[in-house]
Amino acid sequence: MLTPEEQTQYNRHLILDKIGTEGQLRLKRSKALVIGAGGLGCPILQYLTAAGIGSIAIVDNDIVDQTNLQRQILYTHCDIGEFKAKIAAKRLSGLNPFVNFKVHTERLSPKNALKFFDSYDVIIDASDNFPTRYLANDAAVLTGKPLIFGSIFKFEGQVSVFNHKNGPTYRCLFPTPPKPDAMPNCSDTGVLGVLPGIVGALQANEAIKVICGIGEILSGKLLTFDALTMQQLILTFSKNETIKIDQLENDYSISCSLQENDVEITLTELRNRKTAYDLLDVRTHPEREEYNIGGLHIPLDELETRYEEIPITTDLIVYCKSGTRSKGAIAILKERGFTNTLINLKGGII
Repeated sequence: MLTPEEQTQYNRHLILDKIGTEGQLRLKRSKALVIGAGGLGCPILQYLTAAGIGSIAIVDNDIVDQTNLQRQILYTHCDIGEFKAKIAAKRLSGLNPFVNFKVHTERLSPKNALKFFDSYDVIIDASDNFPTRYLANDAAVLTGKPLIFGSIFKFEGQVSVFNHKNGPTYRCLFPTPPKPDAMPNCSDTGVLGVLPGIVGALQANEAIKVICGIGEILSGKLLTFDALTMQQLILTFSKNETIKIDQLENDYSISCSLQENDVEITLTELRNRKTAYDLLDVRTHPEREEYNIGGLHIPLDELETRYEEIPITTDLIVYCKSGTRSKGAIAILKERGFTNTLINLKGGII
């Protein structure tokens, strides 16, 4: 039952057809697991908390950085250096004291995913990387949980619901992870500050619909949103019955991450380096014009057709803005048979 205080708190839901007391009780009894407390996670957590989800778990091992504040609206300058999950739970408790929060300051991994998912009714993926998305998808399938998916890129967003009542999954859309040169992130490309709020709110909306059993769920549908044109499209897709998920993979990392025999160097170490080397800048043309530390310039999306321009007689140090695209560039060059020492500039030239 709802206490008198809860009835006051949720009044606008209680008088709303399709929600009412029954729907609010469903929300109160439900348990949601949110993967990530960043750009998407902030609005998702705020709206699920306000809606009265009974128990919310937050899985995130990241800490608040000043660059987050442009879009991650749960945090302030006072929170810099603190765990996002802990700050989020504390702040959200002030929004709704009737919600129980559980904080996990660790990454989702093959070792903990099934255990986490088993305890919750709905999983919301607010992550920002492909390995976590594939892991979350597979764990949701194995535990039979609906997975609310969202992603953002620059000015565009996507939302879908996977594995709803054994419906299509993330792998039905994207069976295998992308190549290293097709893995952008917001630290490399930027993101419109309000976009995570829009997409995260849509994810929270789908979670509430799934829990309350109302409306048309985005199962077998991919909603796309363009903040520049305000165009919204819904694309349909079917379940791929040939894809079988019987167990989690041991390692969901993607080939853009450095291997054991790969080398990294910091900008400070580079400046003190005495031995010969060549530099390769794989950033975009505008980034190059704004600032660079010299060397050959071949944007990552041109590397496949221009790699023969790169010298192979000395060590090659590859750099970008954050160190991510340069890892992808190194993987591509290795595939093209480069045998000289390829060195990633750790952290890029931010």
